[in-house]
Amino acid sequence: MEQAIALKGVGNARQLGGYRIGNRRVRDGVLLRTAALDRIAPEAVEALQRQYRLQTVVDLRMSVESDRLPDPVIPGAQNLRLPVIEMEDMLATLPGGVDPKLTALFEDPNGDRMALFNMAYESGFLNDQIYVGFLLEERGRAAYRAFFQALLGLDEGRAILWHCTDGKDRTGCAAMLTLFALGADRETVYHDYLLTNAFNARMIEAVRQRVAPLGFSEDKLNALLIMTGAVARGYMDNALDALEREFGGVEGYLSEALGVGDEEKACLRRKFLTE
Repeated sequence: MEQAIALKGVGNARQLGGYRIGNRRVRDGVLLRTAALDRIAPEAVEALQRQYRLQTVVDLRMSVESDRLPDPVIPGAQNLRLPVIEMEDMLATLPGGVDPKLTALFEDPNGDRMALFNMAYESGFLNDQIYVGFLLEERGRAAYRAFFQALLGLDEGRAILWHCTDGKDRTGCAAMLTLFALGADRETVYHDYLLTNAFNARMIEAVRQRVAPLGFSEDKLNALLIMTGAVARGYMDNALDALEREFGGVEGYLSEALGVGDEEKACLRRKFLTE
């Protein structure tokens, strides 16, 4: 599939390489984005080490996720944990306060996923403003600020890989910011973001068919699909609208919130763009 990289055992595995930006394009095999790495096959670990010469793995997941399913050791690569949001941040947003049952379900790898979804949906946590929190709350800002430092510190000829659990939301925001910093237009940014729906099409359709007899409302069905592998344009629309309100746009956010100004963007473009 377009943008795909062959990493057996890793979902939503793709790269930013090849995207056209003006009269240049993003370098191949350098900027890698994926879902979680806990099921990665040995041959994929070897490919990251030898083919891509991976320097840094950036884990954007919550500590509870990273502790439960830690990233593998990839020889020659640094593992960098940069949680965009933590469990306490999530629970603090719930209008009814902390529900111990919700916490227990989330932390239990064998817990009832549908029960977790129902509780999260009814609590109001699952909504189309979630990326706004990722980008504007201080923990998220700190994570993405450090992510850009990792991009800026990448050695020539080496690759960086960033991921969360499904490789679409926290990871998608990182990809969006990276593409804008490199000078990409909105069409390219949205194309990359929405590719998740193509990469996860089979899984998304299976969920849709499985819950069809339950008679979910359209809103609840869409929330479930988002939770189980899909993305929705409106989520990114809301994020970009928020950056426009708070910072005058992505450029202002990069500069004021993340410390990625003209000098840093010029450095990133020298590193990651080619003729």
